[in-house]
Amino acid sequence: TIVIYTSDQGFFLGEHGWFDKRFMYEESLQMPLLVRYPKEIRAGAVNKDIVMNLDFAETFLDYAGVRVPQDMQGISLRPLLRGRTPADWRKSMYYHYYEYPGAHSVKRHYGVRTERYKLIRFYHDIDEWELYDLKNDPDEMRNVYDDPAYAETVKELTAELKRLRSHYKDNTGAPI
Repeated sequence: TIVIYTSDQGFFLGEHGWFDKRFMYEESLQMPLLVRYPKEIRAGAVNKDIVMNLDFAETFLDYAGVRVPQDMQGISLRPLLRGRTPADWRKSMYYHYYEYPGAHSVKRHYGVRTERYKLIRFYHDIDEWELYDLKNDPDEMRNVYDDPAYAETVKELTAELKRLRSHYKDNTGAPI
């Protein structure tokens, strides 16, 4: 029997001045994921690769021995759970929140996160970019988007953001 524990994303308790979730900041973006399956998973193993909740369905189908339909967007986590990260495993993840205006007052935004950086664009009734260097600023308190030292990083992440929007067929009409 495989046992999987996860939950909804985190909830702000005053961080960034918010009491909610939905934003792409780490407190809200991260979700717990614990998996127990002694037949394949070493007890106490920890994996730091980028995974997303859209990988869950593919993982469940993989463990059930069911063929994964081609139109699904996730990737089975089984190789990671076995302790082997495929060479072509994702190096970034895409996020898009678009339910504004709405009860939560969270502005529309989308972005890309890599191991070290996070680029966020707020849009609709504002046009604001944020870039965080998660190695030097893990709490995401210093927006370095306009810092010339990060100009190449902005360029690379913007290209990756465009690639991911195309990959996930995000045709919501949000500006690039």
